[in-house]
Formats: sequence, C-alpha cells, structure tokens
Amino acid sequence: MTYLQKLLLGLLTATVSWSQIPEQDQRNFEIRHTDTHNSMPEYTPEEWEKRASFLRDQILFSAGLDPLPEKTPLNAQVGEAIVHEGYSVASVLLETYPGFYLGGNVYRPVGKTGPFPAVVSPHGHWRYGRFENTELGSVPARAINMARQGAIVFTYDMVGWNDTMQVPHGFAGKREELWLIGTLGLQLWNSIRVVDYLESLPDVDGKRIAATGASGGATQTFLLTAVDSRINYSAPVNMVSFIMQGGSRCENTPLLRIGTNNVEFASLFAPKPMLMVAATGDWTVNTPNEEFPAVQDIYRLLDAESNVEMQQFDSPHNYHLQSREAVYRFFGKHLFASDDTSQYEEQGYQLDQLSNLLALWGRSLPENAVNLDELVQQRITVAEEDTHALKPHDATSLQRARTVFQKRLNLAIHAEAPAAGEVLVQKMQEGNLLLGRKATGDRIPARFLNADSRQRAATLLVHEDGVAAAEQSELGMTLAKQGSPLLMIDVFQTGSAVVERNIEAAGTDTARYYHVFNRSDDANRVQDILTALTFLREQQDQPKIRLVGMGRAGLWTLLAAALDEGDIVVVADLDQFDAMNDEAYESGLFIPGLRRAGDLRATAALLSRGRLLLHNANKTLPEDWYRAAFEAAASSENVAIENSPASTETVLEWLQAQ
Repeated sequence: MTYLQKLLLGLLTATVSWSQIPEQDQRNFEIRHTDTHNSMPEYTPEEWEKRASFLRDQILFSAGLDPLPEKTPLNAQVGEAIVHEGYSVASVLLETYPGFYLGGNVYRPVGKTGPFPAVVSPHGHWRYGRFENTELGSVPARAINMARQGAIVFTYDMVGWNDTMQVPHGFAGKREELWLIGTLGLQLWNSIRVVDYLESLPDVDGKRIAATGASGGATQTFLLTAVDSRINYSAPVNMVSFIMQGGSRCENTPLLRIGTNNVEFASLFAPKPMLMVAATGDWTVNTPNEEFPAVQDIYRLLDAESNVEMQQFDSPHNYHLQSREAVYRFFGKHLFASDDTSQYEEQGYQLDQLSNLLALWGRSLPENAVNLDELVQQRITVAEEDTHALKPHDATSLQRARTVFQKRLNLAIHAEAPAAGEVLVQKMQEGNLLLGRKATGDRIPARFLNADSRQRAATLLVHEDGVAAAEQSELGMTLAKQGSPLLMIDVFQTGSAVVERNIEAAGTDTARYYHVFNRSDDANRVQDILTALTFLREQQDQPKIRLVGMGRAGLWTLLAAALDEGDIVVVADLDQFDAMNDEAYESGLFIPGLRRAGDLRATAALLSRGRLLLHNANKTLPEDWYRAAFEAAASSENVAIENSPASTETVLEWLQAQ
C-alpha cells in the first residue's frame, strides 16, 4: 500500500481491510463523521516522521494558512493594569490581520522577577468565553493562579465571543470552503499571533512557552502545538478523543480530518512534555485504555515516553478545580522545575468587573475594522496574489510552481496514483472489469477493449455519464475499431456506479461536516482516474498513456493528469467551464480548497511535462498560464487550446501525434 493510502485510509471506522473488491463501493457507506470511533495505526519511527510532516501540512492547508500569511504589525492596545495581590491583569486588543481585532487579557506576576514563562490560554465553548467562571470551568481562575505562580498568561477570545465580534462564530459557505476561509483557520492564526505577542514582551522567556485549554480550547491548543514549534509544553483538557472530534465549525474545517483524528493531532507534539486531562463523563472516558496508550506509542517511538502524562477525573465535561490543579503541577514541574506540589494548590481569587477587562467596553472598534465580507475578500485577494506569484516564466520558476502546486493539489484532492501491485482487478464477462485499491473498499466498474493489443498506446476514455456513454460516442467507437487498448470507467457516482446515499443518517452532523472527514464526489472521481491509469500501465508494455475526458469528465481528467507523474497525453473537454468563477466551482467542480490550491492554473505547470489539448474552453480559461508553462518547459508545440468542441478527427490526430 502506498504511503498516502496509509495516511488516508488507515483510520477508517470498523477498520475493514478490503483485500478484494466489495459488492458495493464503500465510499458510499463508510462515511466518517465527528463521532466515528477511530484508532491509531502502528508506525515505525521513519513512518511517523513522514506522517507528522504530512499532518502538519494538512492542518495548515485546511486552515487556509499554507503558506503562512504575512505577519503584519499587531498594533497591541493594552489597557491600564489592575493590580492585585500577586498578579495584575490588563485588557489587550491585537490586530491579527489588517483590520481584524482579537480581544484578550494579559495576566502578569507581581512581586517576582523575570524573565517569566508564558502560557497561551484559549477558552472553549463556555457561555461567557474567556470570562467563564463556574464550578465546571473557570478561565480567570487558571490565569490568575498561574500568574501568581510566576507565569505571564494570555487569555483570548474565540471568534464571535466578547471583544472579538467582527465576524460570527462558525461562519461558512461553499465559496469560503473553496478558498479555505473559516473560523478554525482564523482562530488558529489568532493563536499564532498570540504567541508572537508573548514573544515580543521583554520579560517573557521564549524557551518556556506553554499552552492549555479545555474542550474547544483544547482543540485550539493541540492544533497550535502541532504547527507552532515555539510551544514547548502542552496540556489539552477533555478533547483528545478517538470518539468525538468537535462539535463546532471552529473545530471542523474541510479536509482537516480526512484519514486522521484529534489523537494524531495531539501526538504531533511529541517528544515535548504534554499532560492529557480526561473525564469519565464525556468523550474522553476511554482515555486510560485507548487514547493515552496510542499517544504513548508515538512518544515511545521517539524515546520520550516519560514526557507524556495523563490524569482522568470522575466528572462531566470540565476544566474544574482538580483539572486545573493537575495542570498547575505539570507546568510547575516543567516551567519552574519544581516538584513541590503544595505550591500549586489553587488559591482564592477576585474577579474584576467586565468593564475593566473588556478591551472594547464603552468604545468602538478602530476605524479600519473589517466586516465578514471584507475579511473574506481580503483573504481571497492575498491567496490570489500568492497563486499569481507562482506563474512560471522560466525553467527555475516552473520547477518551483510544480513543487508547490503538486503539494497543494494533493492536499486539496487527497488522491494519488496507486503504487505497483496495489490495484485490485476482478474480471467479469465480455471485457467488463471491476477495479479498486487494496484496503480501501473502492469499486470502479470498467470496460476494457482490445486488451491483448500491445503495439499501440492505450487510451483511458472517461465520459461524464460513464462507460455506456463513452462506448456509444463517436470517439469511443472509433478508438475501439482502431484496435488499440481502450479502457472506459464509471468513475465515482457516474454510470452504473450511481447509488443512493443517505449521508445525513450516517452519524452526528455528517452532512454539515461531510468534507471535514470525507473527500468530495469530484475528488473521488479524480482518484478513480488515477487508479485506472495505474491499471493501464501495469497491463501495457508501453509507458505512455492517452487520457481523454468528455463533457464534465474533462475537468476530472485534467486534475488527475496533473497529479499523475507518468508519461501521458491528455485531451480534456472543458465543457465551457468558467475557470475563474467561484460559483462554477461550487456547482460544477466542488473540491474544498481547490481555489486555494491554484485551481486550473495549477494544472498548467504540472501538465507541461506532457502533451495537452484543451477544447470547448470558456473564454475565462487562463490560457496564458498554459502558454507560459509550456514555453518555460521548452515545449510550446505540446499544448493546444480551442474554444469550440474538438471533432473526433482532431482528437485522434492529437492522440496519434507523438
């Protein structure tokens, strides 16, 4: 099994290992969701190193943070400090993006000498956000007590809470999903900028920065610690679970958990010291027997098993007194090199009035503050500038574009050509086949004509309506008569592969968060084409494959060919697709993250390795990208673009020219 298959498929619920092609395509029925019961594959140290790198890329890309945005000035606005016995507190407003403001509070030790360790402290979905103060959870309590113990603590808002109200919590839409703009990515960026702020303080010891939060705050904690190496100590509370992955859009963004889960995300912190806090009354009930041993296995791979600890309390979902004191002791041991647990019992505390703690109490946001639409457009503009900067103009820039776009398309589509020997084949009657991949449950109906002819290049013909339509087309009939090998497939949910699905019935919030855990239909179609290409190469002596997409299938073949690294000739019907229009992607080629990955412009650089005929192209097609890429590859003669549908004769001429 290839590495990416192991990444994407090793964590499926029920852990079915398909050694043969099933009666039904399991992608229609093995639908992952927030409450899927996951597990952790076994890794060697080398496999985990590669896996960890991939997961960090996956987190950042799905959050819309690949590449990391420019760190513009924070322009911190710090309120007057309120001094209490042993600590002080002040309001803070940070400009994390131009015109977007994050509210928080900085708690400082009083009567102690720095430099001090610092603690990043996001809150969960508590009613009062960073001011929640109940028996089951108090954000001020932990900030006050850790400040008294000698740490600078920064508590800050989730998006849509308290001071941070410019955009609603959980904003989402298909357009935003195409560009990977959402609450999770905004909160992760806010957390990164909080670390920037703490690092900028002259009395903070940058080598002693920790993070802790509970529930949704724990999700923010382990995502931050996964991608920001400046955090050296972590204590996620009541969220590292195999059986629940988060109940809000601020914890679930498209592509984030395809083939993975919170336990793997938390494990990315290894080998640094981490305390996992769990409860018997929530989804961390199994932590002693499932999640903690799984994380221990990763730490053990890195010879750091003693650096991960766990405590579970008989309690409902919480960040209560016992949980807080467990974290105090853990941080005390690591931040202050102290094992004297008596120093870390929680002391009584006094709550200040909200009017003194809110950064925006009684005043308006700065004049440059953006609203949701403006923020979305700002991030799209930045993404477009990043893509445009990759437009190739010579051999060096072409190679860079190929490297970046290959990575981003892989992360958006989560597809790759199977390795040799990984394609399953089941012969049926009269040239009919079933194709699939080991350990996946895929089922791809196919028809293979002239299979014994090995003197001419094989053709994979993909029609938007499947095998029957391809075989009955003029092109299909002509190719069949020519006698060269011809493979036609029913890609996912086309032709005979169309089946009814009840996605909503699969589990909790499945429809709402479907693309967080599962590939889109169009992404699955791209995968099926890659699988068929591998099958053809294994059947034929000649490495060159001819790939033809008809109707909407032209778009699927274009993306598949871009991800395929073999020798290939491509003819793609673009079906008048409006390549620079978000609505066209929403309705005709919906793959979350595809616009952020570079959309069809990304295929220009990657396909300049072979021959390409694009026809029935809309005038909005970025034709200049294809011309520039093929010119940079010194193969301008290998690309042709036509606005009208190509005739059968034109297609055949292109395929036969070598």
